[in-house]
Amino acid sequence: MNHPMAYVHPNAIIGKNVTISPFTTIASDVEIGDGTWIGPNVTIMDGARIGENCKIYPGTVISGDPQDLKYQGEKTLTYIGDNTTIRECVTINKGTIALGYTKIGANCLIMATAHIAHDCIVGDHVVIVNGCGLAGHIEIGDFAFLGGMSAVHQFTKIGEHAFIAGATQVRKDIPPYVKAAKNPVSYAGVNSIGLRRKGFTSEEIFDIQGIYRILYQQNNNISQAVEIILEKFPASPYRDTIIGFINSTERGVMKGYSSGV
Repeated sequence: MNHPMAYVHPNAIIGKNVTISPFTTIASDVEIGDGTWIGPNVTIMDGARIGENCKIYPGTVISGDPQDLKYQGEKTLTYIGDNTTIRECVTINKGTIALGYTKIGANCLIMATAHIAHDCIVGDHVVIVNGCGLAGHIEIGDFAFLGGMSAVHQFTKIGEHAFIAGATQVRKDIPPYVKAAKNPVSYAGVNSIGLRRKGFTSEEIFDIQGIYRILYQQNNNISQAVEIILEKFPASPYRDTIIGFINSTERGVMKGYSSGV
């Protein structure tokens, strides 16, 4: 249902049972999936590809031009996965020619006033709390949780099931399954509560804790820790995910916990 006080460009592709509220503007090169609700005063700009059964709250701007001086108006996209909720005044910029798109996965919750910049890739079931700022080219794994007012540096990677405490400045890569806190960002243990909620067994969590004990609590450097982990722990999805993440980092992983400020 399009409210008569909304503007929907005739070329936009709108699915079945979509609600478009008053004072919302939808540009020409936009696709919106079935069952999505769009609140009042939302702006959806060219390049948006929004999935089914999403909820988009007032004041949000989706697929705005990148805040990147290198952007020259090239045609790029913004993907929003199915069943994702985007709360008030969120801004999500489209990609640049570097990647070509910005992507938010399915079943995510993006809380009010968060900003997601160009060329970010956010996995499924991710929660981004109020006021978070993601710079360009950030990758976030499935089931990650970013606490309110956290700021993430460009080109940073955050692993799956990671938990970032509120107001954390994320300047280094955050490996999977861990908690990150303090400034500078530091290891704060394994996200055991989150893992239990997602069905990890006690044995799996114990092994993950053992892996990170070698990495962060036994005075090993990264290469030494990787060798010990490979020797001590048999292949498993979580061990291989951790090792793969560490081996692929370009910014370097966060340090261990310290009492410094």
